[in-house]
Amino acid sequence: MPKFVLTFEGGRQPSTPEEGQKHMEDYMRWMKGLGDALVMPQTPFKTSKMVSKSGVTDPSGVPLMGFLMIEAADMDAAIAVAKACPFLEMGDMRVAQTMEMGGA
Repeated sequence: MPKFVLTFEGGRQPSTPEEGQKHMEDYMRWMKGLGDALVMPQTPFKTSKMVSKSGVTDPSGVPLMGFLMIEAADMDAAIAVAKACPFLEMGDMRVAQTMEMGGA
């Protein structure tokens, strides 16, 4: 079955500790509901840098907050999973299908 990476981008902080607790409970319930489709649970990012031939800089624009990987029948099914994620109340998600490279 195809694998998809769902990235968490941007987002605001909860306005109260209670809002943060509710959001975390909703998110954990959503993630648990993915069952066997969840290949790799959410991996949040602490910091990031952009690396290019010309050097290393701080990234500009919307910050990349983390990612998780799922299996889904196709892109539409993966998008449906993302649309159900409580993170969308705080930020955006990107859905990208992975490619098998073969080899090692």
